[in-house]
Amino acid sequence: MLWEMLNAARDLGRIQDIATVLIRYGFGSFVRSLGMGKVLESAGRVLHWQHAEEFAKLDTPQRVRRVLEELGPTFIKLGQILATRVDLFPPQYIAEFEKLQDQAPPIPFEELLPQLEEDLGGNIDEFFLSVETQALAAASIAQVHKATLKDGTLVILKIRRPGLRKIIEADLRLLQRIIDIAESESEEVRRFHLKEVLRQFNQSLRRELDLAAECRNAERVAVNLAGDPNIKIPTVYWQWTGERLNVQEYIQGIQGRDLAALDQAGLDRKLLADRGTRAIIKMIIEDGFFHADPHAGNVFYLPDNKLAFIDFGMVGRLTEERREQVVSLLYGMTNHLPVKVAEILEDWSDNIYTDEQVLTIEIEAFVDQYSSLALKDLSLTAMMGDLMALLRDHKLILPADLALLIKTYITLDGLGRQLNPDFNTLVFSAPYVQRAMMERYRPEALARRGWRNLVSVADLLSSLPKDLRKLLRASRKGAVQVDITVRRLDQYVHNIDNAISRLTMGIVTAALIIGSSIIMTVKGGPELFGLPAFGFLGYSFATIGGIWLLLSIWKSGQ
Repeated sequence: MLWEMLNAARDLGRIQDIATVLIRYGFGSFVRSLGMGKVLESAGRVLHWQHAEEFAKLDTPQRVRRVLEELGPTFIKLGQILATRVDLFPPQYIAEFEKLQDQAPPIPFEELLPQLEEDLGGNIDEFFLSVETQALAAASIAQVHKATLKDGTLVILKIRRPGLRKIIEADLRLLQRIIDIAESESEEVRRFHLKEVLRQFNQSLRRELDLAAECRNAERVAVNLAGDPNIKIPTVYWQWTGERLNVQEYIQGIQGRDLAALDQAGLDRKLLADRGTRAIIKMIIEDGFFHADPHAGNVFYLPDNKLAFIDFGMVGRLTEERREQVVSLLYGMTNHLPVKVAEILEDWSDNIYTDEQVLTIEIEAFVDQYSSLALKDLSLTAMMGDLMALLRDHKLILPADLALLIKTYITLDGLGRQLNPDFNTLVFSAPYVQRAMMERYRPEALARRGWRNLVSVADLLSSLPKDLRKLLRASRKGAVQVDITVRRLDQYVHNIDNAISRLTMGIVTAALIIGSSIIMTVKGGPELFGLPAFGFLGYSFATIGGIWLLLSIWKSGQ
């Protein structure tokens, strides 16, 4: 309890910032439910009135996005994670979350210099011929500067913003508290599995704070794509790379968003789309480790129709079992196997109350709708959008790794169509899916899976006697426990605690009144305002207690 109080006191300033922004954008009722409205209610009401005309033009998704923007790096990153959860949020929310660009005003290079030289272990002149003080790019976590090594090699220095970790740690504590309160108050909020989203976000953000992790990701992808001469991954200079700084090769090419420069250079758009897509699909289906944000800003086009991928801060990981499930899903959707598709979706979700018969019927209709089209006529974005709407209707929540995969596919499809309007991701996926299905049923693969299953069964049988002995021993000692979860129990306990507190205060107040009345009849002793001092003080404290009790009951509305 003491530790929680210290944390709350430490984060008080940030709590006020968050409450002020929420109230400004019309979320005053949410602020009050978090227990912050009492402090800032009057200020928030003024802010709300001043912006009433502006708020009338914004719908809820727009206001949520504006709140995340104003709250800074942690919340912008949270919005980017939410943009990957197409299974949780409808399209209008996803569209707003996607507008959260990870951009920030650059800070002066002089403010970065002490930290940079500390990480390098010396003066920058000892390591570089020159360093450009004007930032190439600035994001919420780090900013990038161009530099030249002693041998003339061009590199980029990605430098983490100073003092960032403390702010993010405070924000993560507050987010945990906000989600706990929101889920205890609303059944609808619990449906979004925000604790799981926060867990995913926490892991992603902590990895992104470690700039060396991005370089490890880049090198892993480079090894996996070593056989593809058309894809380039920046070289990492590990001698200067650490948690707060990474040094990578400077890519000299055409930025992915500059299509006019691409055409002027005479590059083949269709060939670029083909090569880039094949690389990403190979990462997903064959390697199980993929660039999870392949938008135009993270791609450079090089001479001879080659591509370079940068920024591996966000990557996806798929286990072998998960890759098999993804392949089965794609195969079932393109080969009219609705029962198989329904089984996989149910296996992925933790909703045990789904009506399987209704779900299978709707999935069959969904598969029928798209299986009647030729593969080249299928729109991945439309198909995935319809599938996610179906999942939301049945309250099926995808695991985080799959939600990220689907978002990556949609982003990749958009990048390909930007280069080539006739581009179709599913056309490129089909050969990989067919090959993966054939590999799965080769005799060697069957034998390997059979052996793994046999080993698992043998391990289970060999440990069964030991596990039974433990269970029986625990039962004899009375150590077997059954946990029963009662929904909203925390809220009931909170209400009971408030009631007991009021009752205790009422008893104390009554005792003070009675005791003070007795003292008032006793002559002698010190006096205040012509009355016995202890009696006067007793009445004063009783009055304060009574006022507190009345206000507490009135504010509770009960």
